[in-house]
Amino acid sequence: MSRIVYVNGEYQPEDQAQVSIFDRGFLMADGVYEVTTVIDGKLIDFDGHFARLERSLGELGIRNPMARDTWLEVHRELQARNGLEHGLIYLQVTRGAPGDRDFVFPDPETTEPTVVLFTQSNPALVDSPKARKGIKVITIDDLRWGRRDIKTVQLLYPSMGKMMALKAGADDAWMVQDGCVTEGTSNNAYIIKNGRIITRALSNDILHGITRAAVLRFAREAQMPVEERSFTLEEARSADEAFMTSASAFVMPVVAIDGVALGDGTPGPLATRLREIYIEESRKAAI
Repeated sequence: MSRIVYVNGEYQPEDQAQVSIFDRGFLMADGVYEVTTVIDGKLIDFDGHFARLERSLGELGIRNPMARDTWLEVHRELQARNGLEHGLIYLQVTRGAPGDRDFVFPDPETTEPTVVLFTQSNPALVDSPKARKGIKVITIDDLRWGRRDIKTVQLLYPSMGKMMALKAGADDAWMVQDGCVTEGTSNNAYIIKNGRIITRALSNDILHGITRAAVLRFAREAQMPVEERSFTLEEARSADEAFMTSASAFVMPVVAIDGVALGDGTPGPLATRLREIYIEESRKAAI
């Protein structure tokens, strides 16, 4: 059965959906996206994703084409039409298709934003084999542009980073700038040393993760000490534990960095407990 997707106000079978070849998301990576998790058929942290979407659009000067409640209605309709129990809903908003290619932004009065949403099913989202085993990461230079706080569709270098990791026999890559870890290719990065959770502070250097905000809140509520500061590559390699967070992975333990095992090379107790707490609390708050 073909998925039902949403394109510019219409629900369509995925094999019938079309976007203009002149769309600026295609030609210029001129757009933003969000990914909202679905657990048990319900949306996780929807309002956080909506708030970040508004911020990203505002930073690029793209008009938000829908109000909060309309976005929510579309998410719920896609979930229902596709029978999505566990997985993700991806949304993308671009500056639109002005009818030709030009570096200059089109007139927003005459060019409507392009809106696309689709679902991705993942039955193993909660009970993830990778989370039980932990993942291995390599480190690479952070060569992205300077506004990583905007969730744009400019994802070529993160894709290259993931391919570098696979080629090296690892699962993912953490990026390094001036000797310090910024974040992963599609996730925020953390280490744990002497019981303290350490992660880079918010700035233009990293994405302001919605899962990151929830996990840090839950950690503090559980009386786990948190330090929001830069940490060096050397600190990461000598950490007791490490993990990453994202909407698609929740809390994912990291068991090795650049071939150096952390602890005994298995998921550590704090990262494992944080994953449990995140899933428990997210299920309670899902809508």
